Amino acid sequence: MKINLRVLPPATLLLLALGSQAAAGQAAQTGSIEFLARVAPTDGTPQPVRAQTFYLLRKSLSDIRSDVEAQDPAPKMDDFIDGLSESPELKAWMKQNHTVELAGSDFIKRLTPEAVMGVPEFYAAYIRRNTGYPGSLFPKPKYKEKDRQKNPEKYKRLVAEFHDAVYHFCKDNPDSTQGMEVELTDFNATQAWEHLKYARRQRVENKTLRLAQTDFLAAQADSDLDGRGTMTNVPPGDYWLSTLNIPAQAGDVRLRWDAHVKVRAGETTRVELSNLNAVMQEPGQ
Repeated sequence: MKINLRVLPPATLLLLALGSQAAAGQAAQTGSIEFLARVAPTDGTPQPVRAQTFYLLRKSLSDIRSDVEAQDPAPKMDDFIDGLSESPELKAWMKQNHTVELAGSDFIKRLTPEAVMGVPEFYAAYIRRNTGYPGSLFPKPKYKEKDRQKNPEKYKRLVAEFHDAVYHFCKDNPDSTQGMEVELTDFNATQAWEHLKYARRQRVENKTLRLAQTDFLAAQADSDLDGRGTMTNVPPGDYWLSTLNIPAQAGDVRLRWDAHVKVRAGETTRVELSNLNAVMQEPGQ
């Protein structure tokens, strides 16, 4: 049997040799990462994180987020209160108590007789809440609207007497403020305040993830069925191995990582990701 052997030209052999040397040189100038990711549920055996994407970042995800937060500061409650249409007295009370919540037990505890009498919205709600009950000992106003024009001095005196009686009733009957929040629903700005904060958190998170995957992404790899993954041809330097906002879950435990990794030329860095070096742990839902 005749066998034909093809002899490559010397120029081709030279190119192949140079390519091999270049590849070897590149391998010597870069490093690689081998990682193993496992999650241990509460009182359970660690489970491999299967088929999940891991991202190698040039900057810590937490530092990226901090930079974004600095560019988009959290809203200030006092500024939010200034934009409300409530009375100046209610705004001053909100600022003093650092809250816009006008419901719940904490709100009732803050309702001193002075606040009830000094804030128009509180006073009106307190009056509505405590009048009209049969047999109630709540003070009854003696002034009449017709006296406002006909006898303003009398009207003014009777209004002052009524206010004084209401103040002492409130002071002597602390429970009389219970249920006032029902009358204050239209003034409760909690939902608007929480929406403002939530919108800002969403902006920060979205921009953080976008920057991580564009400006700071060095490599990425998916874990196999054993929870292992490899990243090759990584230039030497400091990196962070991250799962971004996607948690790894096992049983009742959910983990995210933002683990520091140092890559050296010509070396393989081995990283074990576990509950111990996770940056966030959340109960399963």
